[in-house]
Amino acid sequence: MADKRLIYLPLGGAGEIGMNCYVYGYGVPGKERYILVDLGVTFPDMDGSPGVNLIFADAKWIIDRIDRVEAIFITHAHEDHVGALGILWGRIPVPVYARAFTAAIARLKLEEHGRDTDCLTEVSAYPETVQAGPFTVSFLPVSHSIPESSGLVIDTPAGRVIHTGDFKLDGAPLVGEAFDPVLWQSVAKKGVLALVCDSTNIFSPKPGRSESTLIAPITELVKSAKGLVVATTFASNVARLKTLAQAGVDAGRTILVLGRAMQRMIAVAQATGVLTDFPPTVSLDESDEVPRGNLMILVTGSQGERRAGSAQMANGKYNGITLREGDMFLFSSKTIPGNEVPVARIVNKYSEMGVDVVDDHDGLYHVSGHANRPDLEAMHDLMKPQFLIPMHGEHRHLREHAKAAQAKGIKAIVAPNGTMVSLSGNMPEIVEYVETGRAYLDGKVVIGAMDGVVRDRIRMALNGHVIVGIIIDEDDEPMGGVWVETKGLPDPAGAEHSLAVLIEEGIEYQLGRAKPKVILSDDALEELITRAVRQISNEVIGKKPEVQVMINRLVAG
Repeated sequence: MADKRLIYLPLGGAGEIGMNCYVYGYGVPGKERYILVDLGVTFPDMDGSPGVNLIFADAKWIIDRIDRVEAIFITHAHEDHVGALGILWGRIPVPVYARAFTAAIARLKLEEHGRDTDCLTEVSAYPETVQAGPFTVSFLPVSHSIPESSGLVIDTPAGRVIHTGDFKLDGAPLVGEAFDPVLWQSVAKKGVLALVCDSTNIFSPKPGRSESTLIAPITELVKSAKGLVVATTFASNVARLKTLAQAGVDAGRTILVLGRAMQRMIAVAQATGVLTDFPPTVSLDESDEVPRGNLMILVTGSQGERRAGSAQMANGKYNGITLREGDMFLFSSKTIPGNEVPVARIVNKYSEMGVDVVDDHDGLYHVSGHANRPDLEAMHDLMKPQFLIPMHGEHRHLREHAKAAQAKGIKAIVAPNGTMVSLSGNMPEIVEYVETGRAYLDGKVVIGAMDGVVRDRIRMALNGHVIVGIIIDEDDEPMGGVWVETKGLPDPAGAEHSLAVLIEEGIEYQLGRAKPKVILSDDALEELITRAVRQISNEVIGKKPEVQVMINRLVAG
């Protein structure tokens, strides 16, 4: 065994929040057998990835070694852990294991992309195990903001690894299993080689709060409202949806749930038995008979998503429902870093309507699904690992978590995406850096971050676009003038002619001066025209646009 090693390699989720994808390997270096933990996504924005549907880890490294991949294990059903399964499984066609609720969501992801769901196996919680090559894996129940979240107990010839997944120490989560410290401590009795641990809330200094603490304050808030009450949270947070609905009922309100994502999550949770007592709701048609002051609506869009219910209501109307002065809108969620601007835009629009917006600034109406610093330290004490590897966090989170562990005498290492760590020695050791990055689902096509598609889209957005058409006749002479069309570019102020006309005139002048060998070469001609377009545009309006040149040559018949 001395020549074999146990390795950990994050391809996504370490150095960022989202897009989780982790590799564990055991064997002779270069010949290890692998398992994957989670295949998640993150979401695009108009600044860095305009038009993109989803972003996920570039899995080329593991795909190139597909003959040595044993299985995929999904810790829970959040998009940043399961959202890429349907996209990537066709290139990573190995068995997939998950608990019942997670498996139900995973099945939907596979079906969305036309994948065979026979690859998916439902697994019960610990102590049931799955054998995957040199790995023996079990799902260890943990509380989080979605039902049936699990850490993983990963037994290897080199020792036991605990992969926490996303977790919090909640003894009364209302939906899903409570955190059981006795169970987790029992798992640690055999000794824990490495604790690979959630780092999201390492900078939050107070212990986390339970979901059960929210019903009373939200009930009082809803009771205080005079008009219509609308609330939003993460669609996947089934426990929060139940909390909001129960608070509404306790406040004397009728509950309406809008948004396919929310409705689907509730339906799956009920079908799998993790949600058995969701308060009664009415349909959209039935809600027409309910006075505004007696109605509470749950909608999607807690992160400012443009197509979700929150944004559509802010823009005027959603499913025929409009908000007006005296109504209340509750954000029962935390804004994910990067989403502040779209959320603020929605809040300001509601303010203009006279709607009272309530958020979580006072901490009354939301609790995090992730462990705060004291809770993370409590997990360290329960597990007593030899090594700690922080994951699920930006680099600053990983570094701070490592420092917290080291202060307690635990050996720790910061391993962002692409960092291969050996866990087989007396210290965790970085043994290799592998190329990693992002891939995009763009419509129905998967593209790489370096393919140039998104780069060109950004350039066109920043600089505008000019299309030039030119015909070269049988005698290799320009024929009929030049045709120019501009997109995303203004015409010059006060000018007699449009920008397109000015560019046409400038190109024709340059063509008249061009040497015959330039006209004969498509490459040289395209370079001449591109240079002329950018020079003219820059002189006239101060922009150097992207240029597309279409050269049509007539051939003597």
